[in-house]
Amino acid sequence: MAITQTTFITEPGKEIKLFELKNSDGTSVKITNAGATITSIKTRDKNGSIDEITLGFNNPSVYLSDNYLANCPYLGTTAGRFANRIANGKFTVEGNEYILNVNNGKNHLHGGPKGFHSKIWGSEIKGDGDNQKLILSLLSHHMDEGYPGNLTVNISYHLTNQNELVTEYLASSDKATPVNITNHTYFNLNGLNENILKHDVKLFADNYTEKENDIPTGRIVSVKNTPFDFLEFHKIGERLNQLPTDAYDHNYVLNNGNEGILSRAAFVKEPTTGRTLEVFTTLPGMQFYIGYHLDGSYSNNDKKFEKFGGFCLETQYFPDSPNKPDFPNCITKPGNPFKHTTVFKFGVGE
Repeated sequence: MAITQTTFITEPGKEIKLFELKNSDGTSVKITNAGATITSIKTRDKNGSIDEITLGFNNPSVYLSDNYLANCPYLGTTAGRFANRIANGKFTVEGNEYILNVNNGKNHLHGGPKGFHSKIWGSEIKGDGDNQKLILSLLSHHMDEGYPGNLTVNISYHLTNQNELVTEYLASSDKATPVNITNHTYFNLNGLNENILKHDVKLFADNYTEKENDIPTGRIVSVKNTPFDFLEFHKIGERLNQLPTDAYDHNYVLNNGNEGILSRAAFVKEPTTGRTLEVFTTLPGMQFYIGYHLDGSYSNNDKKFEKFGGFCLETQYFPDSPNKPDFPNCITKPGNPFKHTTVFKFGVGE
């Protein structure tokens, strides 16, 4: 595997960099240190054609532009400190209440308006040959967006010759603080030639977290006999008319049983191209989102990013976990870092 680097100078002392990871099969992944963002993934289809399968921009400077950040769909970004929502932008840890910056009505979303997606990360290429890895790093200072503790974050990206993008997260804090870091890539396995409603999806989750106004109620409910049941393959668009709103944007409780054990979370097939995507993670939850809020405001290579233009599989702790004591513990403390792995495996079916 080879990693190449291109540098974009935006202003003195600040460099935006774009890295390309490419393996022996021709699969390529582009990642920028602007928001630790995956900007592009290209894979083969059943006929050997290599095409783009994610929503993103050629110029990484766009991810930090004022216009983009003011109307941010988080295309391919790293979301943190806490991905997803925290109700009313506040939580209590070790007896202290903390007030966060809000950016989703009265709620805090994806780390706040100046979360990880808005930062320029440090970068380093380590190893050689097939063992090369891209390391992105960030120091989130005490009270950054309202969170306690100085948090040091390192993300390692490795593309194998088996078409696996292995992402390893490590975050350590000097104070107790919620940490929930994920990647927000929008996938479209048909090469962005049509929407994602015909993709076949299987999710390894018997339950999901019930929600009201996008915030979990605290109840974990069965998917059985509901349109949220993807225990067998279903097309994304097959049951939208059975939902309260015509979209999936829900946290699934994964069947892995043991947090920290790398387990299969999802399997997606695209019938026209034959492309497949498998997701593995050590985290207990995964948000399944189908691009409901995309509205054509952004485009790349003359292709607009419209509603249902891509789907996300965001491995995570459950939304609003800091306020839900019965949910898996998302609090990182000194000596107890956030240490998790997510793998996206690309392939071709019959």
